[in-house]
Amino acid sequence: MTECDRPVRVLLVDDEPLLRQSLAMIIDAEPGFAVMGEAGDGVEAVATARVTTPDVVVMDVRMPRLDGIEATRSICRLPELAHTRVLVLSMFDLDEYVFHALRAGASGFLLKDSRPDDLLDAIRRTHSGESLFAPSILARLVEHYVHRRHPVAAAPARSRLSQLTAREDEVLGLIGQGLSNDEIAGHLSIAVKTVKSHISHLLSKLAARDRVQLVIAAYDAGLVNPTPERRP
Repeated sequence: MTECDRPVRVLLVDDEPLLRQSLAMIIDAEPGFAVMGEAGDGVEAVATARVTTPDVVVMDVRMPRLDGIEATRSICRLPELAHTRVLVLSMFDLDEYVFHALRAGASGFLLKDSRPDDLLDAIRRTHSGESLFAPSILARLVEHYVHRRHPVAAAPARSRLSQLTAREDEVLGLIGQGLSNDEIAGHLSIAVKTVKSHISHLLSKLAARDRVQLVIAAYDAGLVNPTPERRP
């Protein structure tokens, strides 16, 4: 089996067994996905992740022994899990959870009342390197950063923005609006592969860790309005 043929391996972390079972049924039923393990708290999550080396960890926040934020921080610091990404799944979209999750290294934040298709898409996009946040969460996240300068993630230096081409400016602005790679490709009438190439250049030129920092850079550069809206 080649890397492309291998299913996206998922680790489910939640202190509610029934919820884990429900999520496992949804994920395992989707072609191209496989649940590699489950954990009921943060301590078990870190230990299980080290054994199974999942592609994506779907992480609850409120759990006994070690909460999801600290478990995320531990997982993201482990060299052997450098390619593992964390998608935080919570009942609450409280700002403090989002900020702490970002600082801990999470690649996305999704609410538990999301539809099954949204969960699968979130896992797929997280695995492909697209930081994912619900539009309402992304709007509040950026508004908080822009207006209060909360140290969620350091924005790339403004001097680096001058290195961008006109097309890279366009892509950065659309990322700031919360558009996915497919949506950006459609908006600019270019191939998704080209979008990914532009994003790779943006990450390199702006010394950005992930898509979230690109969103912040877009706002710093004045490429989007203070309140981002997703295109229909």
